Amino acid sequence: MPDLSIFHAYRSGVNVPGIRMVDAAAGVLGIEWIEGKSVRRLLPGGAGDDEEIYGDGIDGEENDHFTDVLKEYGVSLETLMSLIGIEIAKMHAADIIHGDLTTSNMMLRHPSCFTSSDPKIPTELVLIDFGLSYHSSLVEDKAVDLYVLERAFSSTHPDSEPLFASMLTAYAKQLGKEWPAIGRRLDDVRLRGRKRSMVG
Repeated sequence: MPDLSIFHAYRSGVNVPGIRMVDAAAGVLGIEWIEGKSVRRLLPGGAGDDEEIYGDGIDGEENDHFTDVLKEYGVSLETLMSLIGIEIAKMHAADIIHGDLTTSNMMLRHPSCFTSSDPKIPTELVLIDFGLSYHSSLVEDKAVDLYVLERAFSSTHPDSEPLFASMLTAYAKQLGKEWPAIGRRLDDVRLRGRKRSMVG
């Protein structure tokens, strides 16, 4: 049976790939191909060994490349972080836990393949890969979802603390009154994570 969280996310106004075909008997779900790049490829440090490496290793050239790519998409790094925070907040407001939030599971649509309703933002952020997602209204589950993303940022993108903080600011603003409880629980989850790291 195909996972239904993506349907719920779509109905709740979260940007997810369009559903093209469902075969419940065969357990097949056909979704839209997103023309664009994963956020991992749009941030410094995100090109892995199996991906195209940009620049020749000279300090600053890699960052210049990523700045140029973001210009192609018509957004700044700050706007990209805001788009991420807003979509995750919309998802959590609908009580959907992604379960695998990484910058690889977020796509930015290429402006040439998208008609935006906002002239200042010619693209949109799309959350993908809901294979581990589930429904939960628990503050703990939402905080853990955010913690998984924070760890993904720190392991994939060097010096990414300000990026994650910017994303979290947009998330908090979008979520509103639900944020304080999730923010406090996120601090608890971080503390538990640090204790586990020290114990080994």
